[in-house]
Amino acid sequence: MAKSYKIAVIPGDGTGPEVVREGVKVLEAASGKFGFKLEKQEFDFGGERYKRTGETLPDSAIDEMRAFDAIYLGAIGHPDVKPGILEKGILLKLRFGLDQYINLRPVKLYPGVETPLRNKGPEDIDYVVVRENTGGLYTGTGGISMKGTPHEVAVQSMVYNRFQVDRCLRYAFEYTKKRNRKKTLALCGKTNVLTFAYDLWERAFNEMGEKEYPDITREYYHVDATCMWMVKNPEWFDVIVTGNMFGDIITDLGAITQGGMGIAAGGNLNPEGVSMFEPIGGSAPKYTGKNVINPLAAIAAGQMMLESLGEEDAAEAVEDAMVKALQKDIKSLSAGKMGMGTSDVGDLLVKYILED
Repeated sequence: MAKSYKIAVIPGDGTGPEVVREGVKVLEAASGKFGFKLEKQEFDFGGERYKRTGETLPDSAIDEMRAFDAIYLGAIGHPDVKPGILEKGILLKLRFGLDQYINLRPVKLYPGVETPLRNKGPEDIDYVVVRENTGGLYTGTGGISMKGTPHEVAVQSMVYNRFQVDRCLRYAFEYTKKRNRKKTLALCGKTNVLTFAYDLWERAFNEMGEKEYPDITREYYHVDATCMWMVKNPEWFDVIVTGNMFGDIITDLGAITQGGMGIAAGGNLNPEGVSMFEPIGGSAPKYTGKNVINPLAAIAAGQMMLESLGEEDAAEAVEDAMVKALQKDIKSLSAGKMGMGTSDVGDLLVKYILED
């Protein structure tokens, strides 16, 4: 009997349904070729549902998601909904509720893709950022007092406990070991200013590395230096581990160096539970329904999902098909400039997967 995986599909807002449709098309081709099944169930969480019902996620959603092997997300963000409502009410609620404590972001320049970094190529830009995903500033610890007065005070605190830090670091060390490239793990922090939170990170990093991972080379970079070296010498990096806020910032910088949001994908991981995979770019509402949006980031997110499920041969076939299309067929990653439509990209990758 063929192995089967239950996948929750959240197409979301704007162009999300369009890119997810192509991602599903590619995933179906890969699953058919490599002999496993994807049982998909679609959920309408997003801006339109919120406009109809005033609800972001129903109370039952987190428990429902736990019944799946993975979640495949298109995009969240609606022009008629105030920023922050959907992001907090859907994305962060899913991440925190499902304890998706790792955000995994490959920064990889594929052949045929342009980078704004002069004299850098695919051999120079190939590293991974491991971002702590459920702690730090994003938990909203703090508050506002005397709002609307000249004496208004706003406090939002970066809070980490040792358990959160240790489990993120352990994942990063293990990932570096498995990746087996340069076997170098760099901690990105700000120990000279954030002397409490990143003192904890640095001590935990060195203690764990010395005791449990002596074969992994450890490096440390302040976050501002990390940004500089990501531009000047990206070839230095293998795996970077960092907290939630810094991870959010440096992964967007990394995305631009690998060709832009149109190719960048990420995973929100609970290694012991249910993980969620998504393209990094937003919902791009101005392109909705025009069949011009680039679906490669969503397809790359699907490729990451296959890898996470243990279907590594299928994941490799999807990535190979992407590389072939980028080298031979796709003219640009920008919407409307690819030389083909959104659905054509999905069809092309299906063809490459099935012909190999």
